[in-house]
Amino acid sequence: MSETLQATSINFEFTENQKMIAETVRNFTARELPFNVVMKYDEEQHFPIELVRKVGELGLLGIIFPEEYGGAGFGYLEYVTAIEELSKVDPSLGLTVAAHNSLGTNHLFQFASEELKRKFIPKLASGEMLAAWALTEPNSGSDAAGMLTTAVQDGDHWVLNGSKNFITNSHSGDICVVMAITDREKGNHGISAFLVEKGTPGFSPSKKENKLGMRASETGQLVFDNCRIPYNHLLGNLNEGFKQAMMILDGGRISIAALSLGIAEGALEASVKYAKERKQFGKPISDFQAIQFKLADMATEIEAAKMLTFRAAALKDEGKTTTMESSMAKLYASEVAVRVCNEAVQIFGGYGFIKEFPAEKFYRDVKLCTIGEGTSEIQRLVIARQLMKK
Repeated sequence: MSETLQATSINFEFTENQKMIAETVRNFTARELPFNVVMKYDEEQHFPIELVRKVGELGLLGIIFPEEYGGAGFGYLEYVTAIEELSKVDPSLGLTVAAHNSLGTNHLFQFASEELKRKFIPKLASGEMLAAWALTEPNSGSDAAGMLTTAVQDGDHWVLNGSKNFITNSHSGDICVVMAITDREKGNHGISAFLVEKGTPGFSPSKKENKLGMRASETGQLVFDNCRIPYNHLLGNLNEGFKQAMMILDGGRISIAALSLGIAEGALEASVKYAKERKQFGKPISDFQAIQFKLADMATEIEAAKMLTFRAAALKDEGKTTTMESSMAKLYASEVAVRVCNEAVQIFGGYGFIKEFPAEKFYRDVKLCTIGEGTSEIQRLVIARQLMKK
């Protein structure tokens, strides 16, 4: 227990790299994402692929990958900083970048052959290509062993059949990492991971979801109908796809914690600004203790969430296993963000219910954070199991 909770050596000041990345992202969002543009994308459910390409030009789509593969060569501390800053302004873009980096592209980086890495990662890192990652199905979310998608070997090919649900970057993704059953009798130990390219016969996006929030991020269904892929598109070892997916989710959950953190900070900043400007009974509402206490609680919980998130990122950069720390960060940051956004709407009052003000969008966007990459309930299960192991 004490070893598990032992603090890593964190410098609580941003490094020069983090400062540089934060400033770069702030300048980018100020230039490219004024509030009216963010809301336009949201209202129209427009996935701004042209904007995603520009994010690639900044190096943010390959931020955690080595320079030899075309990446920026940074670690998770820098990555978390980038996701946090993007999400303060447009959580949908933060989610797109997170799914691309820590799920789809990272699965390739961790488990693909050297040939596949050299072929795809430089294009993914530059923004020329976009990645998706497909585990969830219509009838299997938290219960991955209940998936129905299969992969059957046929000579020097694999043939995939089935469908995937709630997939980020579903329609615009150029490659997708897909988990499929290769040995039904082995349950979780009979799942393998595969790389499927856009345009492969038998592989197509289907329904695009009409969502509560994160509406400028694609979420859709993928269909595999006798989809034939080369045998060497098996990632890693046969029947180890579920194990791979759990390892990938350790990093993915840190990115969702960062996404949550950014949303919460955006909501807090908007609330402080509004409270100073909005007058009632002849003075700014920021002068009222009821509002001050709300802001104080919001800020305090955000700081606690930030410590958990950056600690998990620092441990990841040290090469440590972060299963419990990632889940703790994701669980706490996402639930804090929901509370903060709820209070932001309350502080804005009637205007918190109106789309001309930012509080309502943060309120809609934030709920995904307690669901995606494993629900809060699953995070508690993971944390408890890790504690029992210790």
